[in-house]
Amino acid sequence: MPDMAQSETPLLDASWVEIAAAEDVLEAGHGWRFPVQSIWGPGTAFIVRYAGKVYGYLNQCAHVPIELDWQPGQFFDAAGLYLICATHGACYEPDTGHCIAGPCRGKQLHKIDVIEQAGKIYWRPNEKFKLLV
Repeated sequence: MPDMAQSETPLLDASWVEIAAAEDVLEAGHGWRFPVQSIWGPGTAFIVRYAGKVYGYLNQCAHVPIELDWQPGQFFDAAGLYLICATHGACYEPDTGHCIAGPCRGKQLHKIDVIEQAGKIYWRPNEKFKLLV
């Protein structure tokens, strides 16, 4: 299955849900949070922009199940290079979700399918991540 975060022109069907305006997710800046129901229970997911592309993950550290952001929507380190867990300092690559430093080194964030198209960002729920109702 192709990585939807990297795909150039996917066909959007009714399974895709509009999450945010593209202009609301800035390069290596403020991320966009939204509620999800995961197989682990209710929580939040987030979208960030890095190197011109959008990426989405469950907002849960790979070390312990706590949210990453130190303030709502603040996921990047001060340099805008890595996603960082505010509790334990784990550093994740924004484009892969792989932990490169900290207590969960070698693990990764749970990726969600997101795509940017026509000035909007869409998410595709699946068997692991559904709309929170």
